[in-house]
Amino acid sequence: MVDQDSYIHLARPLPAVPVPPQQATTQPLNVVLHTQALFSILDHSLRRNSEQDRVIGTLLGVRSDDGTEVEIRNCFGVGHNESQEQVEVDMEYHKTMLALHLKANPREVLVGWYATSPELNTFSALIQNFYASNGEGTFPHPAVHLTLSTVPGKDIEIRSYISSAVGVNPDRIADSCLFVPVPYEIRYAESERSGLELIAGAKNNEDRKAPIMTDIGALEKAVEDVLGMLDRVSNYVDRVIKGDCEASVAIGKFLMSTVTLAPKVTAADVERMFNTHIQDVLMVSYLANTIRTQIDLSNRLASHNFEKKDAIAAAAVAAAPTPSK
Repeated sequence: MVDQDSYIHLARPLPAVPVPPQQATTQPLNVVLHTQALFSILDHSLRRNSEQDRVIGTLLGVRSDDGTEVEIRNCFGVGHNESQEQVEVDMEYHKTMLALHLKANPREVLVGWYATSPELNTFSALIQNFYASNGEGTFPHPAVHLTLSTVPGKDIEIRSYISSAVGVNPDRIADSCLFVPVPYEIRYAESERSGLELIAGAKNNEDRKAPIMTDIGALEKAVEDVLGMLDRVSNYVDRVIKGDCEASVAIGKFLMSTVTLAPKVTAADVERMFNTHIQDVLMVSYLANTIRTQIDLSNRLASHNFEKKDAIAAAAVAAAPTPSK
C-alpha cells in the first residue's frame, strides 16, 4: 500500500563514516507492518489521556540483508508531554524498555518510532533525529517513522517515512529534517487469518462485538467461503468465455497452476476421507477426556487427608459386636 499523494523521493545521504557496502544504500525502503505491532499501536492510542492529541512509541523489527526492507514486528509506547512550546520524551524509559525487548528478542533491532497523528512538525523532526542518531539510534540505517490517523468514525490512515537532512542553519539541525514517504504493506501470517476475520466481522454490528464460533461453526464458515470463491471464479470464467469481459493472462496462469495442484479425487472419496477424519478426531477427544478424568480422580484420592477421627470411627465400627439375630 503506497500513499497516492504527490511527493519527491530524495536520495538518502550516505553516512560520513565508512560502512559496509550492503548497508550504505540510497534505495527507498519498503516497510512491512505486522498485525501484532499494528494492534499494539491502536491499543496504545485508545488508552491515551483525554488531553493528549497523540501518543508515540518505539518500533522494533528486523531488516533484510541489503537493508532495503524493514519488518516492524513489535513496539512499545513511550511517555511524552507535548505543548506548543516544547516536547518532553521519557528517554530513560525508552532505553530501559529497549534493553529488555532486545534481551527477550535478540533477533529484533530498533527500526524507528510511531505517532498516532498524521501531522509532521518540528517536534516530529526532533524525535526523528534522536531515533536516527549515532550510538542510541538506528545509524547507519534510516529510522522509520510510522504515522496513524486514529480519528473516531474515520478510516485508519497509515503512512511511513524516512528522513533526509536538509541544508539549514547549524543551530536548527537537531529539529530539522525532510520526511520522505516510503511504501509500506500490512502482512499477517496464515495462522492469524481466522482471528483477523473474526475481528473484521464485528465492524457490521452495532455493539462492535463478534461471538467466538465453535469448531463446527468455523468449519461451516470455511466451507461457505470456499464455495463463494468457487462461484466467483466460475462466473468470471463464464463471462470470459462469452466475451462479456476481457481475459487476464495473469489470472489464467494463476487458475491453471491452482487447478493442477488440486488432487484428482472423486466426491465419494472426499466424503469418505472426511468421515474417517471426523471419527479419528472424536476418538482422540474421547480418549483425552477419559485420561483427564482418571488423572483428576487419582489426584483427589492421593491428596485426600484422612483425619484421626475418621480412623477412630473406623476402628469403633470394626470392634462393635455383631448384633445377634
